[in-house]
Amino acid sequence: MTKRRILIVDDEDDIREVAQISLEVTAGWKVLTASSGCEGLKIASEAKPDAILLDVMMPDLDGPSTFQKLQADPAIRHIPVVLLTAKLQPADQKRFAELGVAGVLAKPFDPLELAGQVRDTLHWLT
Repeated sequence: MTKRRILIVDDEDDIREVAQISLEVTAGWKVLTASSGCEGLKIASEAKPDAILLDVMMPDLDGPSTFQKLQADPAIRHIPVVLLTAKLQPADQKRFAELGVAGVLAKPFDPLELAGQVRDTLHWLT
């Protein structure tokens, strides 16, 4: 079986590092990282990961704007995107759901549970 490949797009170095280690160690997935929406778009286009974990609040190109650009590219629009956010108020949840993302996970997250949360959100059996 091939390893799942996940792209983490987050402007915070510590969040990217913790998430990367978590997913590599607990799930055995291959993790790619990007520190901005623009970098994430480039990596997604080149590497075509199995899924993208995308921070909502980033400077320059935020998560929702990055997601819209991903959706505009026919070569990568099929990649499921899970938003990572500290803002999970009902109004925010409604707005995120209307975007068409695969799911939303709260920050801060438990590193030991992150892979399971991604797996459950994307309905992956492995």
